Amino acid sequence: MYKLLKKQGSARRGEFTTPHGVVQTPVFMNVGTLAAIKGAVSTCDLKEIGCQVELSNTYHLSLRPGDNIIRKLGGLHKFMNWDRPILTDSGGFQVFSLSKIRKIKEEGVYFNSHIDGSKIFMGPEESMQIQSNIASTIAMAFDECPPGDSDYKYAKTSMELTHRWLKRCVDRFDSTEPLYGYSQTLFPIVQGSGYRDLRTQSAEYIASFEREGNAIGGLAVGEPTEKMYEMVELVNEILPKDKPRYLMGVGTPANLLEGIE
Repeated sequence: MYKLLKKQGSARRGEFTTPHGVVQTPVFMNVGTLAAIKGAVSTCDLKEIGCQVELSNTYHLSLRPGDNIIRKLGGLHKFMNWDRPILTDSGGFQVFSLSKIRKIKEEGVYFNSHIDGSKIFMGPEESMQIQSNIASTIAMAFDECPPGDSDYKYAKTSMELTHRWLKRCVDRFDSTEPLYGYSQTLFPIVQGSGYRDLRTQSAEYIASFEREGNAIGGLAVGEPTEKMYEMVELVNEILPKDKPRYLMGVGTPANLLEGIE
């Protein structure tokens, strides 16, 4: 549940209540891809510096140590000794970042493991199951993140695939029983590259699912900074004003301030 506390222009100050605590927004999520923050920062250190929510990665955790092992150990919160919110990326960014060792099909994505070259398949249903095993607070829908310089035809085809995958994600997510006594939240992801009509179409489609929050993906992946800001502003005029918005993959101080504004 999101509670809007204050607005200044388009900027919002709010509280996002989750089963693992309240997140004060705007917020920066500390990145712990493999369930640990780089630099030998412990969970005790994270609490001391005021980290509210931690971000881990579905694809990487499914390979090491394996989502079934995490499930046997009681879920990601127990595995990393963290009792505050966790968001898990769906593996969709790896469709972009591991483009040389993957093939995209309608059913999902075939990878060669970056660790040992073994064959891996991940589709919407597999991503939802892995995130259920991991039991993050917030799960992300499985999507394709196209490069920032994608031409219109590719961006449109990719967006439409992401939309079809979202329907499958929602069907699987909503039919999966919670494993650890609390319900996860699923965020869909807006795509459409740097094209205004595609971003508009995607934002409207994403919003129609009426999930607890929404995400803006496919930015900070090679497009000009001003184009990124333009797309964020456009999408935020469409996405619900009473729900949190996750701007994915953005982390420079200037980007953060602009995103908040």
